[in-house]
Amino acid sequence: MLATLAQEMKSENPTAIDIVAPDANAEALRGRRGWIISDGVAGHLAITRGIAQTLGLASEVKPVAARALWRHLAPFGPADPRQLTALLAKPLPEIVLGAGRQTVPFVRALKRAGAFAVLFQSPRAGLSSADLIWAPTHDGLVGPNVIATPTPPHRFTAQALHALRETIPPDIAALPSPRVAVFLGGPGAGYAYDAATIADFAAKLAHIASQGASFLITPSRRTPGALLAAADAATEHAPRILWRGLGENPYANFLAHADLLIVTADSVNMAGEACATGRPVYIFTPPGGRAKFRRFHATLEAHGATRPLPSPPSGLTTWTYEPLQSAERVAAEILARWRRFRSTMSRQ
Repeated sequence: MLATLAQEMKSENPTAIDIVAPDANAEALRGRRGWIISDGVAGHLAITRGIAQTLGLASEVKPVAARALWRHLAPFGPADPRQLTALLAKPLPEIVLGAGRQTVPFVRALKRAGAFAVLFQSPRAGLSSADLIWAPTHDGLVGPNVIATPTPPHRFTAQALHALRETIPPDIAALPSPRVAVFLGGPGAGYAYDAATIADFAAKLAHIASQGASFLITPSRRTPGALLAAADAATEHAPRILWRGLGENPYANFLAHADLLIVTADSVNMAGEACATGRPVYIFTPPGGRAKFRRFHATLEAHGATRPLPSPPSGLTTWTYEPLQSAERVAAEILARWRRFRSTMSRQ
């Protein structure tokens, strides 16, 4: 079956999704001052940095780590006054971006100070916490200042993927097709990685390897050693690149140059980024998982972007779908509302 898939991949138009439209958002806001309020969570930074890049902001990450009392009160209570005072002592940005409940008090305070404020994910403390709120469609959040998309915004826009695909790294080019990217998450969001689950995943990778695939494998910060070791052993005799955490992570090039992708269900960000490629995405789902994650994956599958990783995976194939790109849509909404915000402020 994978031999057939390799032939299908060779006959595809490799530039089918590489249609690059002018980025009006970046031109309108390029170089303007922006702050990313960060709680240090990698997934939150992926979202906010992706939007800052799409908007063309001259963005600066402002880490926040509130002391115990204020951390406990977030997102409903005030910002830690010590850190907030330090932020307010500097020239305010035009746009402030935040993701995660620990950032909400700071974003809310900066909004009151005059910055245009955007929050990502439900703030739980009320829609008035920001001028604009992004939430995933599966959260079901609605409101006059809410924009919802099926996948989170990120930096892998159509333009970014096009640029990555202009040049393929020699070590990736040397791998035979189909090149299968494997993005490993880990325990979280209610998903469990016990020994039986890890063994099941490894058996599926080994079966794919036996059919002639090559692999592009990268873990995340949450990947347990046992899961990475199992993926390593299952693919050790196949052509592959396995990133072990040393040096620069080749994730971006893996994303751009894979023929198909396998993502563990616990990572909304990695699944969303995979679905931006227009390439087939298989989801491996461990036991458990929260209801909103199940809704998220049901949305991706209904769109035609993903399918469950079969067991045994003898039926791997390729298919097409409209790439899920959220960053441009969210950036356009930010731009429109920021312009109205500036117009209102100028009249006051």
